[in-house]
This record gives sequence, structure tokens and C-alpha cells, in this order.
Amino acid sequence: MNPPGRVQTPIEGLQTLLHDDMDRVNRLIRERMASEHAPRIPEVTAHLVEAGGKRIRPLLTVAAARLFGYGGEHHLRLAATVEFIHTATLLHDDVVDESSRRRGRPTANLLWDNKSSVLVGDYLFARSFQLMVETGNLRALDILANAAAVIAEGEVLQLTTAANLVTDEETYLRVVRGKTAALFAAATESGGIVAGASDREVAALREYGDALGVSFQIADDLLDYGGASVTLGKNVGDDFRERKMTLPVIRAVAAADAEERSFWERVIGRGDQQEGDLERALALLDRHGALAATRRAALDHSERAKAALADLPEGAIREHLEALADFVVARVL
Repeated sequence: MNPPGRVQTPIEGLQTLLHDDMDRVNRLIRERMASEHAPRIPEVTAHLVEAGGKRIRPLLTVAAARLFGYGGEHHLRLAATVEFIHTATLLHDDVVDESSRRRGRPTANLLWDNKSSVLVGDYLFARSFQLMVETGNLRALDILANAAAVIAEGEVLQLTTAANLVTDEETYLRVVRGKTAALFAAATESGGIVAGASDREVAALREYGDALGVSFQIADDLLDYGGASVTLGKNVGDDFRERKMTLPVIRAVAAADAEERSFWERVIGRGDQQEGDLERALALLDRHGALAATRRAALDHSERAKAALADLPEGAIREHLEALADFVVARVL
């Protein structure tokens, strides 16, 4: 129940509408993250899975299947697959990024160790493929397996772009599509496939998931230069300290004069960051309209997501999916 006067978010609306399915997905996740011989696996997995995440990706799979009236159970396995892939990538990411907080809590690698995080992530990837195979749907298996490869590719590409001031917007979007949008798109696409949607409808679902994922990540990158830790589950300026070339910085570097470029080369290129540098970076982002331009980019992809739904079945699920596209960027308005 929402407190009196608080409007339900689109995510909460979908969760309410699809409560029974999501309850079964959650039970399946808990069942499959168990290990008879290695109790650390469910301990580490539960730390993330039970951390209060909104389950957006598996929710999208269930919503896409139900949008077309699917009445079977394979969408539950695909939804659990999507969540396991996502959780595995989070475990690996926190090791790569040497992160200490995730969803407002200490990361698994901090509470246990890097080895446990990597190996449990590997276990969840293996579990995800077992779940995919159980559906017997080779097309869905192909989509999700490809997404897992694209995610890894995107993460490796991000490593090569970090601290690299020549990174352009095209490369940035390639990273975003790999690390975030690929799984959003696979989540919606696989849900439509298992429900027997037409090729045109499946393509529309993929377009929606891709656009939603891109807008979601751009908004997240923008929030890093102006959000609140309680909202993000991380500290404002983490991307700056980690020298990530996200869209706000790319825009500011492109517009920089010689003195400003020298600043970016020092703090991002060489990692020589001093007290007050984050504040100066924020001033430069504002001076060149980088934050406003990034905000517009997030909104453009949100509009693309809504447009993709135009010819899909009408009803409450579609309405919530449309509202979700607005919601992911409302954080930066």
C-alpha cells in the first residue's frame, strides 16, 4: 500500500498488476540461487537479490509476455534468467570498479572478497543458461545468450574508454547499449517471443527495451553529477572519481578551450584529482550546457521508447510501459 497522497510509480503499477507472476519469479530465483555444496553462493547472491532492487528487467519480461496474453509458465523462467544475468554482471562490475556500495549497501566484494564475487557471478551465469534451456525456445535462448555476450563486450569497451578524452558520443552509446540497454531489450524481446508475438511486434518490443535502457543509463550518468546518494545508492561524483567518460563529460570536453582541456587531461586523463576539482568540473559542465544537453538526450530516447509501443496491444500493461519511459527520465527533469 502506498502512503496517503503518494502517487504510485509505473514500476509499482506493473508490480501490482503482475503481482502473482512476479511472486512466482521471486520464488524461482530463490530456489535456483541455492547451492547444496557451497553455502556462500546463496549468501552472496541473497545480499544483492534481497537488497530491495525493483526487478525492472524481469518485470519487463513478464509484462511483454502478458501484453500478448501469454498463459504459460516459460516467461517466469526467462524473467529469472534476466535477473540472474543482471545480478552476475553487478557482482563482476563491483570487482572491476572496486566499488564499496551498491543499492545503498556495502558491496559483496567488500563484505566477502573479490574471488567470491567473481565465482558467484559465474555460478549465476551458469544458472541463467540452465533456465533458458528449460524453456525449449531456441530463439529466446539465442537472444539472451547474445545479450550476455554483448554485456561483457560493453564492459570491456568501457574499460578502454575510461580516462580516454578522445571518447566520442558514438562510442559512449555503444558502451551504454552493451552494459545496460542490451539486457533491457533482451528482456522485452524474449517475453514477446515466448508469447508468440509477430516478428513486427517483437521488433517493436526490442526497440522499446533498447530505448528505455539507453534513456535509463543516460539519466543515471547525469544524476551522478547532481543526484543524491540515497537515490543512487552511491556517492555523487563517483563517475568523476573513477574517470569515466560519460555523456556530460564528453560534451564538456568537446566544448573546452585550451585551459579547460588541460584541466580535463589532469583530472580524467591522468587521474590527478585534488580538492575542489569536482566542483570545478560541475561548473564547466554547467557553463557549456553539457548537463542540459545530456538531459535532452535522455528525453529523446524516452520518446523513442514510447513511440515503439504505438502499435502494440492497448491496455493497462502498455499504459504502464509508456509511463515507465517517462518515469526513468523524470529523475533528471
